[in-house]
Amino acid sequence: MVQQNITLISFGYFEESFLKEIAAAVKKEYSSVVRIKEGHLDLSEFFDPTRRQYNGTRLLKEVDQLFSTDEAKTIGLFSVDLFIPILTYIFGQAMLSGRTGIASHYRLNNERYGMAADTALLIRRFEKEVIHELGHTFGLVHCHTPACVMRSSTYAEDIDQKETGLCRNCQLTLDTLTDIESIKPKQT
Repeated sequence: MVQQNITLISFGYFEESFLKEIAAAVKKEYSSVVRIKEGHLDLSEFFDPTRRQYNGTRLLKEVDQLFSTDEAKTIGLFSVDLFIPILTYIFGQAMLSGRTGIASHYRLNNERYGMAADTALLIRRFEKEVIHELGHTFGLVHCHTPACVMRSSTYAEDIDQKETGLCRNCQLTLDTLTDIESIKPKQT
C-alpha cells in the first residue's frame, strides 16, 4: 500500500470539479493524500513553432525543478499538445522512480477527433493517464496486461481499453517497490 503524498498541479484553466474527480481517482488507486495546487509557467518558453507543440521533456524538467519536493510525487496537469523529439505526440511523461510527471488532456478530447464532446469520457481518460504517469514515478514500467493502466497507449482509444487501476502483477510490484522505499534510510 502506497503511503506517499501526491500533489496535482494545474497549469492553465481546469474546472474545480474536473480536478477533484482526477484527485479522487488517484487517491483511490494509490491510497494516498492527494493535494491540488495551481502552478504558473510561461509556456511560450516550451513551445516549438516548427511542430506547433510543447516540448514535454523540457516541461517535465521545469516542473521537477520548480514545483516538486522529495516529500510528494508531483504531476503537472496541462491542456496543451505535448511532444518528445522521438514521438509525434505524448499524453504524458514521468521520471521513472522519480518524483515528477506531467500529463495533458489535449489529445484526450473527443472533439479533437471530430466526435461529440463527452466530458465523462475525457475525465476517465485523464484519470487513467495521471494514474499511469504516477505509476512510473513509483518505479512501474509499461505492462503487457491489456486492461492494466500501466499498459502503453499510443491512441486515445488505447486508453479507453484500459481499466483505471493497476493489474495484480503491477500492484504487487508497486507494493514491493514502496516497501523497499519505506525502509531506505533518509539521507541527511
